[in-house]
Amino acid sequence: MELLRSHLAKVRIPEPTNRIHKEECCISFDTPRSEGGLYVDMCSFLGFGKDFVRWNFERTGNPVYLHIQQERKPVPEDRPLKKPTLLAIGVEGGFDNQEPEYETTYNIVILPDYISLPFPSVELPEKVRLAADGIILAEGAAKKEQLAAWTAEKKKVSEYALTLQQLDNGVLVHSSGWKCSKCDKTENLWMNLTDGTILCGRKNWDGTGGNNHAIEHYEQTKYPLAVKLGTITADLESADVFSYPEDDSVEDPLLAQHLSHFGIDFSSLQKTEMTTAERELDQNVNYDWNRIQENDKDAELLFGPGYTGLVNLGNSCYMASIMQVMFSADSFVSRYYENRSLREAFDTSPADPTVDLNTQLTKLGHGLLSGKYSVPPQVGNEDAKAQNDKQEGVPPRMFKTVIAAKHPEFSSMRQQDALEFLLHLFDQVERANAGTPDLDPCRSFKFVIEERLQCPSGKVAYNRRSDYILSLNIPLHEATNKEQLEAFHKKKAELGLEGKEISNDEIVRPRVPLGACLSNFSAPEEVQDFYSTALNAKTTAIKTAGLTTFPDYLVLHMRKFVMEAGWVPKKLDVYIDVPDTIDITHMRSKSLQPGEELLPEAAPNEEENDASMELVASEDIVGQLASMGFNYLHCQKAAIKTSNAGVEEAMNWLLSHMEDPDIDDPISSGSSKAPPVDEGSVQTLVSFGFHEDLARKALKASGGNIEKATDWIFSNPEASSSSMDTDSGNAAASSSAAQTDEAAAVPDGSGRYKLMGMVSHIGTSTHCGHYVAHVVKDGRWVIFNDSKVAASVDPPKDMAYLYFFQRY
Repeated sequence: MELLRSHLAKVRIPEPTNRIHKEECCISFDTPRSEGGLYVDMCSFLGFGKDFVRWNFERTGNPVYLHIQQERKPVPEDRPLKKPTLLAIGVEGGFDNQEPEYETTYNIVILPDYISLPFPSVELPEKVRLAADGIILAEGAAKKEQLAAWTAEKKKVSEYALTLQQLDNGVLVHSSGWKCSKCDKTENLWMNLTDGTILCGRKNWDGTGGNNHAIEHYEQTKYPLAVKLGTITADLESADVFSYPEDDSVEDPLLAQHLSHFGIDFSSLQKTEMTTAERELDQNVNYDWNRIQENDKDAELLFGPGYTGLVNLGNSCYMASIMQVMFSADSFVSRYYENRSLREAFDTSPADPTVDLNTQLTKLGHGLLSGKYSVPPQVGNEDAKAQNDKQEGVPPRMFKTVIAAKHPEFSSMRQQDALEFLLHLFDQVERANAGTPDLDPCRSFKFVIEERLQCPSGKVAYNRRSDYILSLNIPLHEATNKEQLEAFHKKKAELGLEGKEISNDEIVRPRVPLGACLSNFSAPEEVQDFYSTALNAKTTAIKTAGLTTFPDYLVLHMRKFVMEAGWVPKKLDVYIDVPDTIDITHMRSKSLQPGEELLPEAAPNEEENDASMELVASEDIVGQLASMGFNYLHCQKAAIKTSNAGVEEAMNWLLSHMEDPDIDDPISSGSSKAPPVDEGSVQTLVSFGFHEDLARKALKASGGNIEKATDWIFSNPEASSSSMDTDSGNAAASSSAAQTDEAAAVPDGSGRYKLMGMVSHIGTSTHCGHYVAHVVKDGRWVIFNDSKVAASVDPPKDMAYLYFFQRY
């Protein structure tokens, strides 16, 4: 007790603003439930497992710790699991996620001799008692594990419901026997709440569903709300009301009144139709859900090093699937596991290791790859039996907190796009390793894309940019099963005339070879409104693309989410036939060839030419990006920065510049007076290998910022090539120097690759549903489905969203 009193200066009573790490070790995944429990530093409030607490004492000299241990209570008798009615975990109607109960004990421990004093105890100094109580009562920095719900957010009240004008047209709707007023459809019927017209719903890609008569009626009349017949019961909240102008399922608080206007007594109606959400759940569970997760396979559960699952923190499967693949790549394994110990990570971390990305990546790497947290359940363990013998996995809370610290979406509990997270991860890891670029594991994924633009004059421009992802359109016209598709559509049409729908087992989906998608990327493409300095006019240029470098790991993004007419997002229900190996050697770009002539530069000092060269954002590109939820101004900048090259190019620029401090600044007008160009900045760009005139123009267009000027040069090939043409000898040298520097920053090698991993998506949107990873380990496919890790019996290689290839 006297020893404790001598260390009171090292004890702090926590304030409400302090972050208390009492649930997990900051350098490992040890918790109060682990062997040896958790030690909370009563000065810094950081938590440490039994193998790591001495490190903290040696580093800080803090000797007093609150030791927390939790022992599992006996599990009650098993009870039968109910069939889920919601695509969710831990919510009423969702998948059962019973949490066992624990008994917690506390002690005050003094290092270095681990002297233990029981708590609570009136004999302890008051400051120690107050500090311990503060730690125990405070909400932990890592909040209690969130329920992993995959359900959509609660429906919003429609802004049209309270002011809806209903026509006094004498229409009365019967309680049954409904039929579309424009065709013979008797299912998937919607009643417009303004005029009582009954019409069929939207047509699906495969012809199932309706004939679009309900939405066509809205487009003609602008009557905003419709209710799905067959979903109306005494529980009006369960009725499916859709708002066309809001393009979403909504709540109508006056639905009873609106129904009675057409003589409908909702209290006597029975449910006969699925709601939109229920139909999505049914389709997911019956098809994608089972196929991608391999639920119908008797898979062997796997344990040990490299076979550790990740606990779902609440819609965090997008992150878990990506990180499982990343830590199967040699570059990440080497950087954050093989060549970096936990001790080294802790010793080089800041005072708070929980806010350092490299430290938390090392913690995650050791958690996934060491095998410490992936052990088979003990024989006879009833708790394990209740969990179907699955491992608990590790919860990546601290990693999620630090990787999402400056990102409003990834820091939320909502589902996110795995592709967007992967790009964000690459960006943050690259920044975290800026001082030691040779250690950056993301370099092994980076490559250089070169675009060649040729105008009708025959002269060309070359534009290069680095990227981590090769995004591929899916050419449905290249499907290899066209005969089966035609027969399917014919049968579907015949059944449609009879008012019937084709069964799920009979649906035929297009099959497109991956090779066709790769060929489509390199195929010639027209670029509208391209300003040709050779013709001094806007014209149509022909663009082709290729890669100047081949990365160690090639990530292919299948663009399954496209925009239909009217900017309606749609997920392509298509199979991609992906071989185990690919050779993309033919996609290597050859750059400027003998006999090719670069586009000239616009005449200097002529304001008219400067004005004519001022690029205006393509409304088509801006419209497509804005429809995906991006800020309109940001979309305009992205289109301009990529010279209206295309939606894909603009999106890639936008995703990598969303955190720019000037992203919200207005687009500067060419007529405004530009600030003087700093000569030092000009010489800096010249030292990079750029022509002096091009450097001045880029700095003028970028407000004097060197980094943005460099980006401008690579985003405006016509300006770059015309500057080079003013001095052919210097042009060739500067172009070669700039391109060599850029290519030297990334790896290069053979174009032969083998498939090593994939991330699959279940659901109608990247922002809902579920993500699962499949990875090749030790010569076999393994499925990583959150905390479940098992041998894959039938990997869904034709259904993935992201494919990861490794050079061989």
